[in-house]
Amino acid sequence: MEVDIAPQFGAELKDGFKNVNAWVSGGISWLDDIQQFYRERSAIEKEYSAKLSALAKKYYEKKARKSSSLSVGDTPTVTPGSLESASMTTWGVQLNTLESRASEHEQFATALITNLADPLKSLGARYEELRKCHADYATKLEKERDGTYADLRKTKGKYDSVCQEVENRRKKIDSSFDHGKGKARNAFEQQQVEMRNTKNTYIININVTNKQKEMYYHEYVPELLDSLQDLSETRVAKLNSIWSLAAQLETQTLSRSTDFLKHLSAEIPRNNPLLDSMMFVRHNAGPWQEPADFQFEPSPVWLDDGSIATDDSAAVFLRNVLTKTKAHLTEQRRELDKKRKEVENARKVRQNIREGKDKRDEVEVVRAIFSLMEGMHEIERQKVSAEVEVSTITGVVGDLSVGARSHNFKSQTFKIPTNCDLCGDRIWGLSAKGFDCRDCGYTCHSKCELKVPADCPGEQTKEARKKLKEERQKATHTVASSNGTPSDSQSELPRISRSDTVNSMNTLSSGFSATAHRSISGGMSPTTEEPPPEKKAAAPAPGARRNRVVAPPPAQYIKDDGGDLPSIASASKSSEQKGKMLYHYQQNGAGEISVPDGREVTILEPDDGSGWMKVRAGVQEGLVPASYVEVLPLTPPSSNRPDSTYSASSASLSGSVTAAAGKKKGPAVAPRRGAKKLKYVEALYEYTAQSEAEHSMSEGERFVLINMEAGDGWADVEKDGSVRSVPANYLQQV
Repeated sequence: MEVDIAPQFGAELKDGFKNVNAWVSGGISWLDDIQQFYRERSAIEKEYSAKLSALAKKYYEKKARKSSSLSVGDTPTVTPGSLESASMTTWGVQLNTLESRASEHEQFATALITNLADPLKSLGARYEELRKCHADYATKLEKERDGTYADLRKTKGKYDSVCQEVENRRKKIDSSFDHGKGKARNAFEQQQVEMRNTKNTYIININVTNKQKEMYYHEYVPELLDSLQDLSETRVAKLNSIWSLAAQLETQTLSRSTDFLKHLSAEIPRNNPLLDSMMFVRHNAGPWQEPADFQFEPSPVWLDDGSIATDDSAAVFLRNVLTKTKAHLTEQRRELDKKRKEVENARKVRQNIREGKDKRDEVEVVRAIFSLMEGMHEIERQKVSAEVEVSTITGVVGDLSVGARSHNFKSQTFKIPTNCDLCGDRIWGLSAKGFDCRDCGYTCHSKCELKVPADCPGEQTKEARKKLKEERQKATHTVASSNGTPSDSQSELPRISRSDTVNSMNTLSSGFSATAHRSISGGMSPTTEEPPPEKKAAAPAPGARRNRVVAPPPAQYIKDDGGDLPSIASASKSSEQKGKMLYHYQQNGAGEISVPDGREVTILEPDDGSGWMKVRAGVQEGLVPASYVEVLPLTPPSSNRPDSTYSASSASLSGSVTAAAGKKKGPAVAPRRGAKKLKYVEALYEYTAQSEAEHSMSEGERFVLINMEAGDGWADVEKDGSVRSVPANYLQQV
């Protein structure tokens, strides 16, 4: 029987996955009824015509109960009345044929089990797996859509927060005295610039979310519904073949039923798979309203409109966003084409399997298709986001990237004090992430990257870079001076030169950065350092801006005119934290050492709360209980070195000095698990390292957590004995 139309669930039912999924699930579970029917019939066939009549009546009743549900679903929008689907009608013909049967024999009963019931059971299980694949994928699509909505809500919340801060700074102008109004006004204007940039990001995210929503309702869900329709129609086609086989068996074994079975065989092919789908569509199609597009919502504390800011600061931000986005767009398009070809090839394999040209498992192929489609959708969303960003920006201010001389930035970890050429603040520390231009040497924070004007002068010599650095810092300091005068304590600090920094790094790292302490203690022995080159400490530049109060390098490490440089090894040795064993300790496990009572030891790693510390006794290094060691006060060097502002050890001195020296039996020892309380983190997402200072991660990979708040959204973790940085928001503690 020919069908006038070929209905498509994706085009007709829109966002109706739950209804379609329930209908398809009912059709698949119905296969179990049919195969149970053949099993029960096999047992009854031996009792001939009396039992056959009872069986036909039973399944007539089952058919009556499920006819409406299997024909038009559980919740049709149009009542079907007495109409039945083509499959239900064909099934009724088969039950009529059964009532006319009078006898069966053992051979036919055996054939019912081996040729019909078992294949139907296997078929039902296979189709149910295919349906679950569709349901799982629909859940992923909905989760992705909800995630996009959640990201938009977060951006809106950030915009409201920034607007609130602008209002707070505006109020500070009114409440400040005359001498502070200028500073308050500058802070107000700077916050306005941040607010406009945040607003632009919010507007861009609105457009991106709307596009993702459109793709979800018009591409992803309809495509999934069409696949479910195809699964249902394939099930019906396969069911037809089973029924045809049953008819052939009856024809061969029951000569007296030949006429009835021929009629049944003629009726079964009329059950076109499209007929069931068409009837379901006609009785379930209803009005559907697409969700409205998202619109710009002004902050309740800052009245604004939905137009993109185009002032000078915003133009710099938009130009950098546009340049960065366009750089990735071509690669995303190329990758998307590649992913689409992979999906098409997988679909061809599935079609070949249905046509009998390929012997692979269709369930595994469908799983592979959805996996490939998931990767394709990820690239497609990135491409769409980039295209919307480009079109949004160029539609308002044109293509700002034309003629722009963008800096050739490279991600960098600054291990020596370096100032940002944009805001003038210090970038320092193993966890201080930033960028520097490979061509002209421009340095900036990660947070300042998108605010840097595209005015790179091109590749410069070393001398030209130095001159540009001085000019940029001078301009930055001029702007900073206009916002406020540095304090006397800051202006009087001597400038730390690079050679001085190397010598004093141990002193600075002990209290400044846990990350720096780890790196230096692990890679630099204080007894094997080479003396730094003789160099006079640089005098501070007049009016130079100090961004951070740091301890000046010890005077004994800096050679004055006519002075001698003392031995660094002896100075480092004098700064080592010493301790004395209060009790004898006998080694009980790997990593520990035995030390007699009264022995003086060098504390290498103080107690971090685990109750253990790492010490050196002679040439041996290992762990001992912290309660067994009396921490001795540091012996000041012979020179007049000023006291350090920071503690050289995190070990607690309280209680250890008062321990009884003559007590031979030590106190109870805390259980040791590596002498340190290790914390672990797990990667939520995949990440590829951008420099040698970063770790690459795969989803689910575990690391040892060193420092969760290293700065600027980065965390320090340890893997294979190497401590490097990763994005903090890519981790969860376990």
